Order: sequence, then structure tokens, then C-alpha cells
Amino acid sequence: MEPSDSPCSDFLDWELDTATSNGLKQEKQLSASQRRYYSFCRRKSFAVFVASKQDSNPEAGSTFWCCCGETFREHSAIHKHVARAHDAEIQQLTQASYECLSSQLGEEEPETLHANKCKAEPVDISAWIPETGHIAGEQLEKGPGKVLLYYHYCQVDDPHVICAWQKALCEKLHLTGKVRIATEGINGTVGGTNMATDFYIKAVCSHPLFKMEEEDFKKSDGGAECFTDLRVGVYKEIVPMGVDPDALSYELAGVHLEPEEFHKEVEALLSKEDLCNDTILLDCRNFYESKIGQFTRCLAPDIRKFSYFPDYVDQNLELFRDKKVLMYCTGGIRCERGSAYLRSKDVCKEVFQLKGGIHKYLEQFPDGFYRGKLFVFDERYTISSNNDVISDCRYCGSPWDQYKLCSTQFCCQLVLSCHGCREAGHTACCPTCQTKAQARSEESAAPQHHKEECECTGGRPRIPQDV
Repeated sequence: MEPSDSPCSDFLDWELDTATSNGLKQEKQLSASQRRYYSFCRRKSFAVFVASKQDSNPEAGSTFWCCCGETFREHSAIHKHVARAHDAEIQQLTQASYECLSSQLGEEEPETLHANKCKAEPVDISAWIPETGHIAGEQLEKGPGKVLLYYHYCQVDDPHVICAWQKALCEKLHLTGKVRIATEGINGTVGGTNMATDFYIKAVCSHPLFKMEEEDFKKSDGGAECFTDLRVGVYKEIVPMGVDPDALSYELAGVHLEPEEFHKEVEALLSKEDLCNDTILLDCRNFYESKIGQFTRCLAPDIRKFSYFPDYVDQNLELFRDKKVLMYCTGGIRCERGSAYLRSKDVCKEVFQLKGGIHKYLEQFPDGFYRGKLFVFDERYTISSNNDVISDCRYCGSPWDQYKLCSTQFCCQLVLSCHGCREAGHTACCPTCQTKAQARSEESAAPQHHKEECECTGGRPRIPQDV
């Protein structure tokens, strides 16, 4: 239904015109006929977005809309809510539709563009959102759940449209988590009830752009409570390595090995004990991830961020020269770009990567060559498939692998501090932060609002030399 067909069309006229004039300065540069067409695209996009929130109760014969955790039963109410709370998404949909048609029409005159406006149809994201009217709301919000981890590389011409779709889809299914979209693909980790995540998987798999299968999703026990909120956005990269995707394509990635194949490669490497010097088992993750879990006899770079990985490779090229490299990470996505970067240096004999990452490996080999916990980027911090503890408490040295955030305000470091040490007050990541925390607890002055610097950040080499 068009917004202008609703009882609150006068309100919508004011809301849409005001938001457009405030949010899209470029519209002022358009001709009169182009502005009329842009306004038409915005109205159509608004209608499509509202339609994506619609549910119905066949038995009661009623229609309602669900958005941002609220239920709206009047057209005017849902229209006001969308106009006020989702203007950014409407702008994204409008801009994508307008640019798409403009590129198709090429250099046509403004009047011709206006004359063809009735032929233009914005991308209908409602077609990609499942109908849930026959499902009780509790099944989407309450009960046992899962956390999904997935990614897919492909050419995305309109990432803002995918962003709007993903946000609408997750909100309708009451999912939380993080989804990154770029022109190179999509990367997400979301949590919700079993039914909600099943709906999500089907919706993503049915989208014509991604062509994904259910096996592309890594699953673990969890739910919406594993994340503090929902964050969906458009970025330059779907995994932040700091290298322009246009300069280094994921298509240059190493050879993918199924978990069975990777297991055999690691088994062969370990059987040679110290005699094997032509193969490197490389962990592409950060030091706090590899500290609590890793493959036996791996090389785990002591880096804080994946964006440091290219510099690590550059400064340790001789380490990889003429070597066979077996790479792995949590779910596989960092290996896609990491292996492509390593291959671009043209020093390795061969570069392989674990398809599906540690997640998929542990599904088949829970007692295999990966020992310890698997770090995950949500409120759980870790998941496990075996009982091994390979790390220790920062303070007393006893076996411990449960991370907590440093207790010092504004410090974002993780600390391994066992129950006994925490009860004794050792809750900071290092002695420097511990001293700061104690000093501030004794002072009444307001804390400084800046990122903390401590031994964990200042004393650690940014790029370690492993050669």
C-alpha cells in the first residue's frame, strides 16, 4: 500500500519532505522533475519498508505491524514510527532505487526521467522477509536458542539495500548481534531462539544474491542474550584487515581444505615431530584467542588485531619462504583475506586454509588436534568441545581460561583471573591497571574519559619478529 493511500497522508507528506530536505542535501541539486521522481522513489521505499513489518492473524482477521519490539495496530501509528525511527534506512533504500534507475536510463533528459517514473520499482525487501503471522510471538522471543556465525563473499552492487533488509529481518525475528555488509559480501553473527534462527537461515539462503546453503552457517548454543544489541552496517571490508578489497580480492585465497583433509594434514605434520621444517601451521587469529585454544604445534602470531596481520607477514617473509602453509581461524573468513595477502607475496610453496574454520573442525573432531577453548566475539567469550585448559591465571599461574574485561574504567583488555584471585581484588589486566583502579577508588575526582594505556598495550610489540 502506498503511504499516500493511508489516513495519515498529510502527516507523511510533512515527515517525508522534512526528513528528505534535512538528510539528503544532494536532492537540492536535482532538477524539479528529478526531485519529483526522487520523492516518488522515497514514497515507494517507505511503503515497502512498512510492508516488511506487517504481520497478520488469519483467525482474527486482523493486521498489525511489529517493529523495534513494539506492536502497532493502526496505519498512522506504524507510519509515524517508521518516519521517526527509521529515516536512515528509508534514505538508503530510496538512494539505491534512484541510482539504480538513473544508471539504467543513462543520459536521458529530466522530463524523460520523470515520464518513466511509473516504470521504476524500488527493491522490495519485503519479498525477502519471511511471513511469521502464523507463529506465536513467544517462539520467536523466548526459549532455547542458537548463535549463528557465517559469511559469504560475492559482488554486492547495493550494500545499503542489503543493510536495510538485514536490519528489518533481524528486528522482525528479534535477533541481536552484528552484521557487516560491503560490496565484497556479508559477514554476520546473530543470536536468537531456535525458531528465529531457523527462519533467519532460510531467509538468507533464499536470497538470490548469496546462494548460500544451511551448512554455511556455524551454530552454537546461545541466543539473543549473547549480544547487547543489534548492529547492522555497511563497511569497506566485511572483515577488517585494512587492505582495500579492490586491491586484494578474496578470489586470490588459498586452497580450501575440508575438516577431514585439514585433520589429515595436521596429523601428517605432527607425525614428523621435529623433522618437519617445510610446513607451517598458522593461526590467523589474535593473541587472546590463540592463548586459550589452538592447534598443536601451530605458529600463533602475537598480534592484537587482524589488521596487524599484513604487517606481520611483511616483516616475517623469510619465515614463509618456500614453505607449505596451513592456515586456520574461527570461522574461515580471516583466512580468506589472510591467505590472499600471503599468496600475493609470492614466497610460499603452497597456501591452504581450513574451510569453515575451527567451528566446522570441532563439529567433526571435538577431540582432534585443536585443544582448549574457542574464543567467540559475544558475551560468552568462549565455547568448548573438550576439557583441556591450556592457559593460566594472570596472577597465580593456576590453569584458567575464562576471560573477563579489565576492571579499570575505559580499559578494553581481557584478563584471565581465577575465582580466588578475583576475590582477592586482582581484577585488572596488568599491575599498571590494577594500580590505577586502586588509586581511583581512593579518589573522588571524576575519571578521565580516554582509552587506557597499560602494559598490555604499551609494552607489547605491535608487530612481532618471528623470523
